Amino acid sequence: MSIVKLHVNGTDREVDTDPSTPLLYVLRNDLGLRGPRFGCGLGQCGACTVIVDGAAIRSCTTQVSQVRGQITTLEGLSKDGKLDPLQQAWIDEQVPQCGYCQNGQIMTAKALLGRNPNPTDAQIRTAMEGALCRCMTYYRVQAAIKRVARRETVK
Repeated sequence: MSIVKLHVNGTDREVDTDPSTPLLYVLRNDLGLRGPRFGCGLGQCGACTVIVDGAAIRSCTTQVSQVRGQITTLEGLSKDGKLDPLQQAWIDEQVPQCGYCQNGQIMTAKALLGRNPNPTDAQIRTAMEGALCRCMTYYRVQAAIKRVARRETVK
């Protein structure tokens, strides 16, 4: 075991853990964050997605010792009790059904909009390919992302 320092949702944190522990386990078990979820454990479904310095990563296959920079989880998107525009768009477009994949969907979409604030439909589909949804709400996901992109373009 060793002390690992992380910067999560704007706060410096330290955990005493094996450096090879998956980031997902540290976030959920040591820091009590419930946004990222265990899905496949292979980095293929996206349920465990977090953002590190603007890039969406799969926390189930990333060792905690490999992480450098600002980690943002679903809990870190809202500020002062106000939902992030993407979270609000998810509600407005009624995206969730079972909800299990929503962390991965939202965090992948957030990273996409961070690097491309006005993506085309094709760019949205390409970026979202690795965020799987068994309820098949992909059209609603795309509509929510476009809603935020339109809002950001108008500003």
